[in-house]
Amino acid sequence: MINVVLFNPEIPPNTGSIARQCVGMNARLHLVKPIGFDISEKAVKRAGLDHWADLDLTVHENAEEFLLWLGDRVPWLITKFGHQRYDMPEYSDEDVLIFGNEIRGLPESWIERWGENTVFLPVLGKVRSYNLANTVSIVLAEATLRAGLYEGIEGMSQK
Repeated sequence: MINVVLFNPEIPPNTGSIARQCVGMNARLHLVKPIGFDISEKAVKRAGLDHWADLDLTVHENAEEFLLWLGDRVPWLITKFGHQRYDMPEYSDEDVLIFGNEIRGLPESWIERWGENTVFLPVLGKVRSYNLANTVSIVLAEATLRAGLYEGIEGMSQK
């Protein structure tokens, strides 16, 4: 199972779309507080996120708590300033994909710490960057495929 981490997300529809993608791809979602919106059961129900109950979700109270959970693992940081194109890494089961805040991105100290594990999605047209939910969808699908997690699902072999 791939771990998708959203660092200080602020835009509710992005997180809702990413949650749906995680449920569909059998990925675990981690939210690192502060979060810019309410994720209480009442708020989620009101937003019509019927898939939320099926989501494998961990909420970290702050960056320090998340880093304790991460331990010695080396994550993949997805940033437009990355060193590797998103389809180049050898992803594996239980990998951690970290996506930054929609406005401020990732902490510079994290990029410095794991610089060799930064990944980018090419922007070919006249946009500054892609929507966070779209970026997560593309990278998560590729990581899941490369990690061999489609194997055994009829019609979804890598071959």
